[in-house]
Amino acid sequence: MPANLLIVESPSKAKTLQKYLGKDFQILASYGHVRGLVRKDGSVDTEHDFKMKYQVIDKNKKHVDAICAAVKEADNVYLASDPDREGEAISWHIMEILKGKKLLDPAKTFKRVVFHEITESAVKAAIEHPRDIDSNLVNAQQARSALDYLVGFNLSPLLWRKVRSGLSAGRVQSPALRLICEREIEIRAFTAQEYWSIHLDSHKGRTKFGARLSQWQGKKLDQFDIPDEATQADILKSLDGAEARVAKVEKKKKSRSPAAPFTTSTLQQEGVRKLGMTTDRVMRTAQQLYEGINLGGETVGLITYMRTDAVALSNEALEDIRGYIGDNFDKDYLPKDAIVYKNKSKNAQEAHEAVRPTSIARTPDSVKAFLSADQFKLYQMIWKRTLACQMTPAKFDTVGVDIEVGAQAVFRASGQTLVFPGFIAVYQEDQDDVEDDEDEARLPALEEDEALPVDKVFGEQHFTQPPPRYSEASLVKALEEFGIGRPSTYASIIKTLKDREYVDLDKKRFIPTDTGEVVNKFLTDHFTQYVDYNFTAKLEDQLDEISNGSREWVPVLDDFWKRFHSTVEEKQSLSRKEVTQEELEEDCPKCGNKLAIRLGKRGRFIGCTTYPECDYTRNLGDDADAAPVEPEVVPDRTCPKCDSPLHIKMGRYGKFIGCSAYPKCKHIEPLEPPKDTGVECPSCHKGTLKEKKSRYGKLFYSCSTYPDCTYATWDPPIAEACPQCQWPVLTIKTTKRRGVEKKCPQKECGWSEVIEPPAPKE
Repeated sequence: MPANLLIVESPSKAKTLQKYLGKDFQILASYGHVRGLVRKDGSVDTEHDFKMKYQVIDKNKKHVDAICAAVKEADNVYLASDPDREGEAISWHIMEILKGKKLLDPAKTFKRVVFHEITESAVKAAIEHPRDIDSNLVNAQQARSALDYLVGFNLSPLLWRKVRSGLSAGRVQSPALRLICEREIEIRAFTAQEYWSIHLDSHKGRTKFGARLSQWQGKKLDQFDIPDEATQADILKSLDGAEARVAKVEKKKKSRSPAAPFTTSTLQQEGVRKLGMTTDRVMRTAQQLYEGINLGGETVGLITYMRTDAVALSNEALEDIRGYIGDNFDKDYLPKDAIVYKNKSKNAQEAHEAVRPTSIARTPDSVKAFLSADQFKLYQMIWKRTLACQMTPAKFDTVGVDIEVGAQAVFRASGQTLVFPGFIAVYQEDQDDVEDDEDEARLPALEEDEALPVDKVFGEQHFTQPPPRYSEASLVKALEEFGIGRPSTYASIIKTLKDREYVDLDKKRFIPTDTGEVVNKFLTDHFTQYVDYNFTAKLEDQLDEISNGSREWVPVLDDFWKRFHSTVEEKQSLSRKEVTQEELEEDCPKCGNKLAIRLGKRGRFIGCTTYPECDYTRNLGDDADAAPVEPEVVPDRTCPKCDSPLHIKMGRYGKFIGCSAYPKCKHIEPLEPPKDTGVECPSCHKGTLKEKKSRYGKLFYSCSTYPDCTYATWDPPIAEACPQCQWPVLTIKTTKRRGVEKKCPQKECGWSEVIEPPAPKE
């Protein structure tokens, strides 16, 4: 057995490192976290300095056992989990497990090694300069885990009782939800305001250009100075037949500097904007590039560690980048000195580098053949951004022209011309919600006092627009600006909001669901401090202070817990009605009692406060004075359970048939009976397989005797036995890669036969 044992988090990283370190090292992966808090109440002992009860994660027990067995044989143990607080905590957990098993032999060496890029030189340098585990970083991560546990295990059960089971609240998830809900409230409260602009169309030679009225009767115009059609008509009438001349020409030079290299946050934002990925997909792809890609026999980490707040680049990287620019671009593209970027994040974690390629000489085209589509797109974006950040600014010639029309009007025309592309030749940063830049227009050469033809003078109507809903990119930007969470957690925050169905996506923009709005209102009304943006950011500052050793972690938890626990206890007395209902100043047309906005399984609606005594309801947006819509009765049928009439109702997933006696009788059935394939169920041999739709509209085939028999398959079944395992049913599978094929639905069998080859590629 090798004398040296290196422990990393990921098996793919282990394969890469093995090639660098050779046969003197055995390299094992922990497969991420090895221990977690026991998932039950009391795992954080608030009475005894927040002592935590950990247990080995079930799915990783075999990996922990392998590590323990290897430690017995090794002389030197190196802990090389990821270079951040979470990675530091994983190394500490491994040491605690070894301590519990009495494997910390004093004769052995146990050290922590850290590298921010998986290259041979970086890895070997880290091995040569090991250190002890940083207890401050571990304490900061423990404090974060304890805070998240205390919030989740106290707020979530409260939500189950007061709103609906299965909901959750989180320390950073809840302020993020608040951002989305408050934006929606702004949009609903927004009242559009009309205003007009006046435009002049002119030309010189063959070049046409436009100008906008900027001054009228000696006054500079503001946005709402032409408020309506009548005002603009009066101005147009005054300008009818007036001559135009150039009053002033202003020429300036402008430059634009490149954006800093990527941090975790800006990488996620650009991945969403430029590549159309989700933040979760960006981070998963970046992890693959960091851990190593097989480049035709050589496995190499292509980028540095992707969880970082820093914009700094190492001196070695700067030399390589500047050398590449010098070799591949004209001398005007290379600045005299390296460009140094300063970190804007006050919560910057450990002194990492920015996200960059491990070698700028490894161009995207040179590795394209070895990368998936996502890997190539993301690597190309990181490579270009890194290269561009060390290039000269782009240079523009700008021109502004004042055109007098008659004695009362001055129109302004502006434009710019790119003189030297600089960094734009390689990369340009995208932005959210930016209107088209009128300054990009090209203007002809104009001279002062020059007469111009008036081709057309016209007015244009505008209305103010509400603030845009958050996209994933703009939400990440807002979370960072408010100091909510860490950039490395943004993807998981967004994923949780989607998974809990607190938000929907419409045209890639977040809209809070009815459940999300009720949860947000409950938290902002009753736990105001804990979803406050400043409070959340202040807590992040305290965690940073713990990580650098300037603050103790137990007092931070103690201060938080005392006030939080008191609030939770106080809110136990709230009724569900107080939380989920909002009483209206409107009487029920059926019984005369008050109506309220209520939360049901399919969202919010208006219903009587005396339910179930009075069952009056209407949709939230329906007219209160409209005559109630009579339910559509299913003819010639009654409920098979209670013999009441059956009604056609509208539910979350469309129309269905339900008993008119609901909620006393809860019988429901689909509007259209499932199509029967006639294929006998291979599991129970009693029913037949029927075509049904999942909640997301996808077809599947399940036994007609459900729930007595739960057999189901996604693919259309046929009544043919498998020639290999004799299973009585085969399925028809259609894919672009393999065409149409018969398959055995038994995974352990795996038999298949192509019956129609795939269509040829065009």
